Amino acid sequence: MGEQAALERVAEPVTVDSLVAELRDLGVEAGETLLVHSSLSALGWVAGDAQAVVDALRRAVTEEGTLVMPTHTPQYTDPADWSNPPVPDDWIETIRRERPAYHPRRTPTRGMGAIPECFRAYPDVRRSAHPIFSFAAWGAGAAAVVGDHGFAYGMGEGSPLARVYERDGDVLLLGVGHDVNTSLHLAEYRADIGAAGVTREAPVLRDGERVVETFEDIETSTGDFATVGGAFEDQRPEAVTRDTVGAAGARLVDQPSLVDFAVDWFERHRTGDGGN
Repeated sequence: MGEQAALERVAEPVTVDSLVAELRDLGVEAGETLLVHSSLSALGWVAGDAQAVVDALRRAVTEEGTLVMPTHTPQYTDPADWSNPPVPDDWIETIRRERPAYHPRRTPTRGMGAIPECFRAYPDVRRSAHPIFSFAAWGAGAAAVVGDHGFAYGMGEGSPLARVYERDGDVLLLGVGHDVNTSLHLAEYRADIGAAGVTREAPVLRDGERVVETFEDIETSTGDFATVGGAFEDQRPEAVTRDTVGAAGARLVDQPSLVDFAVDWFERHRTGDGGN
């Protein structure tokens, strides 16, 4: 979205103060654990861009709470699987061999948006060690949420998603839909759907040296996330609050309720190979 379109979406600039007030109206509470998925462009014209949104979220949650965002790095998936766009076959081994090791402080997110990319760079934010499915967190529970993120089954029981679940956290969908709601991945891991296993590898640092780690995972799919999210909202309206933040539609979702619902939904609707 261009600057002119962003200006036309709001009657006045979106500010840190206005965002905090609207987040409060939505139901975001001081001291809570909040997992955020966001679109900066959906908010309209923001005075201070992504930094203003991060500052507003931090103020709304407060230091007694915990703010969490996905900071994934799909540039560390297998380049042989890339399709948007694919790379030439004779590039694949060079990419695998030459890409630098994942570093929680240095490595940029990819495809996650401006807000989590800004958030992960704050000096008091912690980021997990997973080279593909990292999360960043700030606040009282940051270390507990991201400090022990195992490589194997990276969005399952050893992930920050499961820690948010244990803390009875909420998901904030800020200008985005359930199609990007990573908490639904936790439901995929928990559901008995016969998901296919996969072996992943990625370069990480060990004692200052680049090494390639190999770890097990499952094949996941986001193709039905919007459908299951819509079904949840229809059947569990008490677990979802809707309002407008800036120019964006926003939803505050009870994460454990969503995950439990999605486990059952996946078991009833997905085929045995984990597809839709």
